[in-house]
Amino acid sequence: MVCSRCVKVVRTELQENGIDILNVELGKMSYRENGNKDLKIINEVLEQNDFEIIVSQEDILTENIKHKLIELLNDLPIKDNKVFSKYLSDILNTDYSKISKVFSYTTGKTIEQYFINLKIEKVKELIQSNQYNFTEISQLIGYSSVGNLSAQFKKHTGKSLTEYKNMNKNFRKSLDKI
Repeated sequence: MVCSRCVKVVRTELQENGIDILNVELGKMSYRENGNKDLKIINEVLEQNDFEIIVSQEDILTENIKHKLIELLNDLPIKDNKVFSKYLSDILNTDYSKISKVFSYTTGKTIEQYFINLKIEKVKELIQSNQYNFTEISQLIGYSSVGNLSAQFKKHTGKSLTEYKNMNKNFRKSLDKI
């Protein structure tokens, strides 16, 4: 689960299927077990909604990393003093080399690649909001210049910032698909 709507869907769908939910938050759910069928129902509901149960410690760490990076992007502007390797290491209380190895192993991409993809999607969102110009967006997202943002955006989308804005269409990816 990567957003508040995901939490709402999981809570609602499970309650409608008779699961006694204690708590649902990003990436976590707890429930009061009422019988042997509960886990099967939970799996079915999650699968129907494109979610899955994560049980390995590596997958749990990977999901925590994703959530922390998404939270970082939701708290704009990104502070220049936030080196995300230190940020992740501190917030997850784990050595960054372990965090990095586990993430790469479980996702097939580096944390840096994932974070760039998240930032590009955030840029698309900000462009579509029409609240900020490109310079302001580059500052909010933590780029040193609009030129750096433009180059990275074009590299990842194949379109310039202006081309994307002029398309007036939503070509954003869902965060759970990044």
